[in-house]
Amino acid sequence: MAEIQSAETQKMDFMQLLITQMQNQNPLEPMNNEQMAAQLATFSQLEMSEEMNGNIESMNNSMANLSQSFEGAMLVAEFDYAKSLLGKDVSFYDTTYGQNVTGQVKKITFEGGTPQLEVHAPAMLSDGTVAEDLVFGIGLGHITGISENDQNII
Repeated sequence: MAEIQSAETQKMDFMQLLITQMQNQNPLEPMNNEQMAAQLATFSQLEMSEEMNGNIESMNNSMANLSQSFEGAMLVAEFDYAKSLLGKDVSFYDTTYGQNVTGQVKKITFEGGTPQLEVHAPAMLSDGTVAEDLVFGIGLGHITGISENDQNII
């Protein structure tokens, strides 16, 4: 399979061919200037298209880097938010017990790359008794309220 040459290489090859052709032309039958100008214009367009493709590729790479940077920034922001909740009471709805629960954030863990809060809280069991220190793992998106020292923040 033949290797594809860049527009610049093709242009240089064309210029060498053109010079050779001009050196060896019959003075009584010179080259057609319009054809030569058209060929030069075609090579210039090809060169500009190649440069534009390079610029587009560079923009795509920049966008990919920005996307990764944004994802990293979001993860840092989520982690900082989770850290700010350590020691605070958070409220959330627990589907296992079917009730709203409020408890203290004791620890932060990561599941699937996202912070999870370990919350210690009492909950009413199905037999009507209260379990005093159950451990719940909740995502930041499940928090319905935050309080500190018995004062509601959210």
